[in-house]
Amino acid sequence: MKREIRKRIQEDLLAQLERSGHYGEYYLDLISHYMELVDIKEKLQADIRKNGLRMDALNGNGVLTTKSNESVERLVKVSGQMLKILSELGLKTPREVIEKEDL
Repeated sequence: MKREIRKRIQEDLLAQLERSGHYGEYYLDLISHYMELVDIKEKLQADIRKNGLRMDALNGNGVLTTKSNESVERLVKVSGQMLKILSELGLKTPREVIEKEDL
């Protein structure tokens, strides 16, 4: 993810937080945690793009097998946690930033 897009997401969330009247370190820490999850999500998506949904791996006997890419399951968990943070803060996904990123 480009730094400028990441920065716009963070700025949008902080602006929503301010508009909703939430102030304090607790809320800022949650935004910071959300942004760390954004970074993790990007890395997981990059791994899935690179390796696919399934990958070849050696099992304990040295036999080549196909297994699910663990990044898929982790991505689902990270995305769920991101949504929980937004819900806790009473915020919404910064749609304008996401739509611009898709262009």
